[in-house]
Amino acid sequence: MKLPSLFRRTPFRLTLLFLALFVATASAVLAYVYVASASEARARAEAGVRAEVEALTAVYRTRGVDALNQALVDRTLRGGSYLYLLMDKDRKTITGNISTSPLEPGAAVQGGRWDDFRLTDTDEAGKVRKRQAIGVEMPLAGGEQLFVGEDIGDIEAYLARLTQALWGAMIMVLILGIGGGLVISRRVEKSMSGLNRVVMAVQEGDLKVRAPVTHSGDELDELGQGLNTMLDRLEASMASIRHAGDAIAHDLRSPLTRMRAKLEVALMDADAGKVSGVDALGVALDEADLLLKTFNTVLAIARLQAGGAPDPKVFDAAELATDMAELYEPSGEDKGLEFSSEIEKGLMIEGNQPFLAQALANIIDNAIKYTPSGGAVKFRARRRSSGEIEFSVTDTGPGVPDEDRERVLQRFVRLDNSRTEAGSGLGLSLVTAVAEAHGGRVQLDEGPGAYGGQGPGLRVALVLPPASGTASGTN
Repeated sequence: MKLPSLFRRTPFRLTLLFLALFVATASAVLAYVYVASASEARARAEAGVRAEVEALTAVYRTRGVDALNQALVDRTLRGGSYLYLLMDKDRKTITGNISTSPLEPGAAVQGGRWDDFRLTDTDEAGKVRKRQAIGVEMPLAGGEQLFVGEDIGDIEAYLARLTQALWGAMIMVLILGIGGGLVISRRVEKSMSGLNRVVMAVQEGDLKVRAPVTHSGDELDELGQGLNTMLDRLEASMASIRHAGDAIAHDLRSPLTRMRAKLEVALMDADAGKVSGVDALGVALDEADLLLKTFNTVLAIARLQAGGAPDPKVFDAAELATDMAELYEPSGEDKGLEFSSEIEKGLMIEGNQPFLAQALANIIDNAIKYTPSGGAVKFRARRRSSGEIEFSVTDTGPGVPDEDRERVLQRFVRLDNSRTEAGSGLGLSLVTAVAEAHGGRVQLDEGPGAYGGQGPGLRVALVLPPASGTASGTN
């Protein structure tokens, strides 16, 4: 048999759980109050009876049974809640305010025999009632028996009133528990409903929806904030992937169009007998290679922008810089350039070495490509005073105007003075993507100025953070 839907709903279950915990805790507190109050009242009554017994037995020891008898008479006339009875060896009454001992005859016990019993009396209305009492029967040295007790009916009445008060408190606890449980469960239901709506919307493809956040600082609010942060990153990743796809489609349109145009020209030249079919195929292969290179570069930029540097490792960038300098020094000399390098030791960074090598290769290759023969290119790797690692390439080429230095870092941007050189305009955009993926940046500055009648030059710096724990330096 299935429960009604009301009992299967989360708010009702939460209400029952909260109520059960609340009532259990409150019941334990109220039970402790009752037990502690009853124990305290009983302990006080027993302490009063013991005090009376000690006082009366002291009178008996020092002055005898007659003095004890007189003390009992005085206490009886004085009134109060205490009960007194002095009996002889045969348990016959000598004096007291009760006629017989309420305790059954038994063997004498050291320290007396304690017991609870009921007193029967008549109230002012003539109604017979029974009242609770406690007492102790003490054997005396002469064989007499001394009974001292106390009527604790008032204590019982107090405990009855306390019980009624506790039952009233329990009813209030139930009411407050149900109310508090409903409030809490409704709040939880509202928060969970908001989160469920977000999850369902994301499942349907809406990545712009966000969970409501009240900034209350509780666990549900933290869950909502965490979900929103995750959705922000997911939306950014998906946008980057979509942008990468759009960019690849857009960016490859021009190379494909150029390739098709060159192939048409090659075919027309082949038909006219100007070139052979093999030469036409060679043109097609060259254009295909350039197209593949462009595609791979765009794809690498998209991956870096979407997911950061893959497989980062800590390594000495000085060794990488040395390898790059040795690799490009012959190229610079072949073009008639003065190629020099200045590399510090111990430049520890954390990143993807192949991507960093590609970025450095793009910077150095651009400097060699655009610097006229007779110029100079200098490659440096050093640690800044801030602890950052800087790779810089300074040339004496035509440079880049201030207004174009931000633009040349974008994809497929080529200035007029570079149109005659081969390339796709992706070199510095890849360098920028690598820098950002490693938490760094690219800086373009003025070169050394006029050098041997050549241009103002350009200084391109790739600045990266050092590996953790290696940021010391004084340079």
